[in-house]
Amino acid sequence: MSSGTKRQREMRKALNQLLPRVPLLDAEAILEVAQSRHLRHLPPSIALWQATTARVRHAHTEYEALLEEGYDRDSARFFVIDAMNDILTDWGSGRRVDPNDAGLDAGEIG
Repeated sequence: MSSGTKRQREMRKALNQLLPRVPLLDAEAILEVAQSRHLRHLPPSIALWQATTARVRHAHTEYEALLEEGYDRDSARFFVIDAMNDILTDWGSGRRVDPNDAGLDAGEIG
């Protein structure tokens, strides 16, 4: 039985290193986005980080609600950074979202 392509194996390994305590549901969602066509041009670690920040922002913060309330994207992102970093900490990540780096959602790349 094959364990996937080389890139898929690299992604899983990188995900385990980046987020050792990520819940399975979130891990699967992150991997699905990170392996999508529009992120293939990126190294696995960067694609994973983009997919991770998008997943945390959209699924685990009030980001969508802030947008619905009329906040612009940059303002909404500013207000959810602490919550995002709390989730990343809970998942065992040593990396944090930098408030000075607006970043892009995985869906906005390419």
